[in-house]
Amino acid sequence: MSPQFSVLIVDDDKSMRASLVDLLEAAGWRVEALARASQVIDRLPGLSPDVILSDVRMPEMSGLELLAALDRATAPPVVLISAHGDIPMAVQAMQDGAYSFVEKPYDPRRLLSILRHAGQQHRMARGADRLRARLAELSGLDRILLGTTPEITALRRDVLDLAPTDASVFLQGETGTGKELVARALHDLSPRSDAPFLALNCAAIAADRFEAEMFGVKGENTGRLVAAGGGTLFLDEVCACPLPVQAKLLRVIEEQEVTPIGAPAPVAIDLRVVSASNEDTEAAVQAGHLRQDLLFRLNTVVLPLPPLRQRRDDLVLLFTHFLDHSARIYEVAAPELTQADMSALLTHDWPGNVRELRNAAERRVLAARRGGGSVTDAIRANEAPADVPDTLREAVAVFERELIGRALRAHDGRMDAVAEALGIGRRTLNEKIVKLGLDKEALL
Repeated sequence: MSPQFSVLIVDDDKSMRASLVDLLEAAGWRVEALARASQVIDRLPGLSPDVILSDVRMPEMSGLELLAALDRATAPPVVLISAHGDIPMAVQAMQDGAYSFVEKPYDPRRLLSILRHAGQQHRMARGADRLRARLAELSGLDRILLGTTPEITALRRDVLDLAPTDASVFLQGETGTGKELVARALHDLSPRSDAPFLALNCAAIAADRFEAEMFGVKGENTGRLVAAGGGTLFLDEVCACPLPVQAKLLRVIEEQEVTPIGAPAPVAIDLRVVSASNEDTEAAVQAGHLRQDLLFRLNTVVLPLPPLRQRRDDLVLLFTHFLDHSARIYEVAAPELTQADMSALLTHDWPGNVRELRNAAERRVLAARRGGGSVTDAIRANEAPADVPDTLREAVAVFERELIGRALRAHDGRMDAVAEALGIGRRTLNEKIVKLGLDKEALL
């Protein structure tokens, strides 16, 4: 069910005011109406409309004067309507901050479309403000493992429960779900937080260099495991670890000691082990890629990390967080999320999970620095070339469909304006809309 928007109508003409009230109430809007613009400033806080629809020429205070008197940072968008409007007045209104300008007699469908878009924009702006305020209030684990879905709430609870212990924890999750982030949280919230956190990518460990690098060589280096003594050892992609290395790791974990190459005696170490994999560990054991005895040592407690497609309610919160973070890094204002941006966020499957979402937010901010971009464009940068149409004709059709759809939305379906913007005739535009199967009403 679509959300119910609210509108404040300001018009000194009683019959016009009644007509607008009837139109909007029939369309499902909540409507308040005033006869004077001078009444708006005092009444606005109590009404909190999503959009203001105001006549231009009124006694005491005009619609343009009302527009100038409103605080742009907090006021809802203003749509001006006038029977006396001309192009200079419309241009001036838009320059002064009006959302749109409509001439009387108005097209009811076009007016409703403009007001709906204005209301949606205001709702999203208010939602973004609430999200940013909420983000500012978060601290500790709530800020590290951000989200409100049951899966992420349960994960935060488990991390808090397990952090003070020395239990071996196995993190199971797809690539990009934040396994190292969780491992660091387990370390940072533990009594070992003052000691080192050593992260090892098991896929990058060479069997012939493992002992020298990890155990050390007498008289040359102490080895990374000894240097990390008292801290946490994070073994990432453990299923990709070479089998000879798995045997040596198992011995280290069981005996809590290492013998540097050339040393006469072992050196005691104290390490808590957290490990992770994006593979099915049971299948890896069956295939002979993972030692079962090593798995038993690693998976005392298993924590599943949910993929982003199971956390859709967290998408906007997470993306807003990453937008703000990237905006601070690049010293620009974070771009506002449009309705199209929200739709792109919620319809994408996010196979790369939180890592993909974070990268898309950074690309969106970089595009905003250059004065353009959208969430759709930021997502497409990660899509495989296989998504490109097979033939030139199909590719041209996809491009034309996107271009015409964008122009229809930008000009609120006014065909003459769309044709002029695209540089084609009105008849050609109609033919292309039919040929491409575009649904004009759905686009608006």
